[in-house]
Amino acid sequence: MKKYALLSVSDKEGIVDFAKGLASHGFSLISTGNTHKAIQEAGLEVLEISQVTGFPECLGGRVKTLHPKVHGGLLARRDNPDDMAFLEEHGISQIDLVCINLYPFKETILKNADLATAIENIDIGGPSMIRSASKNNASVAVVVDKNDYSLVLDQLANGGITKEFRFELAAKAFSHTAAYDALIAQYLGQKAGLPKFGEKFTLTFEKQQDLRYGENPHQDAVYYREILTDAADLVNAKQIHGKELSFNNINDTNGAVELLKDIAGLGIGVVAVKHATPCGVGTGESTFEAWDKAYKADPLSIFGGIIATNGEVDKATAEGINNIFVEIVVAPSYSPAALEILQSKKNIRLLTLDCEAEATSLSKKFDFKKVSGGLLVQDIDHNAQEEIKCVTKRAPSEKEMKDLMFAMQLAKHVKSNAIAIAKDGQSLGLAGGQTNRIWATKQALEHAVDFSGADSLKGAVLASDAFFPFADCVEEAHKAGITAIIQPGGSQNDNLSIEACDKYGIAMVFTGVRHFKH
Repeated sequence: MKKYALLSVSDKEGIVDFAKGLASHGFSLISTGNTHKAIQEAGLEVLEISQVTGFPECLGGRVKTLHPKVHGGLLARRDNPDDMAFLEEHGISQIDLVCINLYPFKETILKNADLATAIENIDIGGPSMIRSASKNNASVAVVVDKNDYSLVLDQLANGGITKEFRFELAAKAFSHTAAYDALIAQYLGQKAGLPKFGEKFTLTFEKQQDLRYGENPHQDAVYYREILTDAADLVNAKQIHGKELSFNNINDTNGAVELLKDIAGLGIGVVAVKHATPCGVGTGESTFEAWDKAYKADPLSIFGGIIATNGEVDKATAEGINNIFVEIVVAPSYSPAALEILQSKKNIRLLTLDCEAEATSLSKKFDFKKVSGGLLVQDIDHNAQEEIKCVTKRAPSEKEMKDLMFAMQLAKHVKSNAIAIAKDGQSLGLAGGQTNRIWATKQALEHAVDFSGADSLKGAVLASDAFFPFADCVEEAHKAGITAIIQPGGSQNDNLSIEACDKYGIAMVFTGVRHFKH
């Protein structure tokens, strides 16, 4: 019997050469629409699909391959006499290879196409043929990736496509259609206003890059990207210098970028992160001023850390960064002089990313935590908060309130129990990951004294990511010279903290919103 290959692709790169290769190995070609046109114009003999089905393409191309002469040829079991007799009785030719890539649904929605256009780019016949061919992989090869064209031709040149390779191609094909359908479901679900946490939860990701290893050298790792992203997401950063990013690099840099987004409204900011935890944060009227504050906040921990800024890196800032060992710098741009300085170190990774790019609202933002046998999914911790409420006799000054809001943004990005101390748009002490809040408070105060001196705490403010269960943190804050505190409130012992603040003349406000980060 003749060997038939059915080719129907949206992305036509390499398809003509693949068709030529198949023809040279004895395949008769069948194709559809523009794929048929491209193959025919290359001088190859190729049947149009309607010549096989005996039925014209219809409904504006919506129905082309949904026909028994296509799916019968794909699904017939070659070792089943009844199946083969049915093919012969009804004049159905067996199809031994299909090559399909699907309508460009992803590319369509990324162009912000209207709903009607997006729906017309939902492929029906393609996934159906892929699934039929994949199910019958014992006899049929299914090719969905143009990178596999050469592998298929190599196998044909060496005796034929093996059973093992057909099985591998089928597994890959089912993954391909699963991702395609997941993206459609995600998009239509958003348009339909379906509950964000339905009975089934399916997202699809594409490989960004393989990584040398994970958090530790014995762990394999890879970097995937969501299909629907915003321009300010880390996955869209461009690396312009330095060695390859590692798993830890990417994780740490994400922490720096997300904190930077939260303080962007305060002017130019610089965030230093070490082991996914902020160690120094500064804001100012220039990148250098912000850098100087971030560095001086903790000149010890910044060694080997990540630097992210929403301002252009200028010569002065680059000179400061170049004086220490830094793994990564992320910025929207670099001056020529800054690039010359920073690129003198061959290993430092320099990335460009506009952290303040406007969100496209295409993507829902979720936070994932893998647990044994399951997945925890939640919204990201956005900045929504209830009305700020002053609960003490003294209200914060305008300056104190500005520092309080800055400090709470810092606490939001520090592991719980989180305490952040700040003054004049600069972090002074950041502490978290402790098993009780008083230890975190003492540690944050000690850091501030170690790096900025005890006098720096006079008039500083303190933020806590969750309520104070006792008055002990207020007592420690008073001893150090803290003059204002921001916290969510909500403890049954709130009155103890309020009374202590009133006793010492400390202003305290409640936000009504907790910011645990576990």
